[in-house]
Amino acid sequence: MAKKAKTHFECQACGYISPQYLGRCPNCGTWNEMMEVKEQVESARNSRVDLTGKQAKPQTLGEVTTSKTPRVKTRMDELNRVLGGGVVPGSLVLIGGDPGIGKSTLLLQVSQQLHLSGGKVLYVSGEESAEQIKMRAERLTVEGNDFYVYPETDMSLIRQTIETLKPDYVIIDSIQTMMQPEITSASGSVSQVRETTAELMKIAKSNQIAIFIVGHVTKEGALAGPRMLEHMVDTVLYFEGDRHHTFRILRAVKNRFGSTNEIGIFEMQERGLVEVTNPSEVFLEERLDGATGSAIVVSMEGSRPILAEVQALVSPTLFGNARRTATGLDYNRVTLIMAVLEKRAGLLLQNQDAYLKAAGGVKLDEPAIDLAIAMSIASSYKDRGTDASECFIGEIGLTGEIRRVNRIDHRVKEAQKLGFKKVYVPVNNLHGWEPPTDIEVVGVSTLSEALKRVFG
Repeated sequence: MAKKAKTHFECQACGYISPQYLGRCPNCGTWNEMMEVKEQVESARNSRVDLTGKQAKPQTLGEVTTSKTPRVKTRMDELNRVLGGGVVPGSLVLIGGDPGIGKSTLLLQVSQQLHLSGGKVLYVSGEESAEQIKMRAERLTVEGNDFYVYPETDMSLIRQTIETLKPDYVIIDSIQTMMQPEITSASGSVSQVRETTAELMKIAKSNQIAIFIVGHVTKEGALAGPRMLEHMVDTVLYFEGDRHHTFRILRAVKNRFGSTNEIGIFEMQERGLVEVTNPSEVFLEERLDGATGSAIVVSMEGSRPILAEVQALVSPTLFGNARRTATGLDYNRVTLIMAVLEKRAGLLLQNQDAYLKAAGGVKLDEPAIDLAIAMSIASSYKDRGTDASECFIGEIGLTGEIRRVNRIDHRVKEAQKLGFKKVYVPVNNLHGWEPPTDIEVVGVSTLSEALKRVFG
């Protein structure tokens, strides 16, 4: 009598495993997402074996060298910065973003640059045919003899192709379309995504092949599939922006080879993505002179200082509770600063609706933006504009003090480079460095002092 295959039930939203069917997942709370999955027998193929058949062995830390794995720089400085200095051989990079945002376009352009640097590239697509990829490549002027296109979704065939071609770089577009033939669940399921990513990770680490994976996102903006997907890869990048506008932001949220605070700015043009070398000008180019409720802040995104405009609209509320909204800013930070303004600076804001945003689509989330938020709120409340040549840097404490921030010299130099004449900084940041000569650096110790200096 044949032995019955063992099965279990797996939540397609979070990966929770149960021996029996459940209508509601006890882990994530979603309904009707439990699917029956046949259990797979673990085999020796799970050990780390490279394409030559050699198996990994223990080594002392002194025996391991990194000289054989130098970073490979692309011709996109913005991408190099986000990756931490370039592409690391053997790394597994996951890129997520909304449909139509430009993920495939970015990777197709990167593939050509990696090919031109002397590497062999294999572009695996489960969503487009070879003809469709060719049409897009012609529009982007992408070509090359060592640039291979492979429309396939079967992971066993993809592994055989990698063994045959021995590429230096592999692009998987997208991970949700790839399938392990021995797993019975549909493509895009938790089991398929987890096992496929594990297979790609072993190929990357064992053979020093840099692999880029495209990931779909949910309606909430998070990467689709199990949360384990982000833990398995080396780097997670989010490609953000509005597909109806031209500017795109590439943001690192996880990076084992560099900082997670770096961003890269791109502009979508007819022939593909073009990097924006001076994003501060982009964020400030549409600012109105003399407008109320506007303040400029110098924010640090990783190692890069960026000038951005913080806008506020404060108006009397018509109903019981005042309304507060924030776009591109942390809501809790905004409400905290408004409470400090009311308590320490005497601004009656409890009966005022307040709407705040970071102009240009950038997201600001660091303590140094507090003073600019406070100034934009006060400017709208008093109906008096701030000087167009002034910018603000500083963290606000609950007692109304302006606290020091990091890398003040880089921030002030960026403001000076863009033509600003005056910058307000915490008074404790005035020591230990030499300010530029053609910009006035004003130190303030309290929020009340800053308001008095700006608005009189």
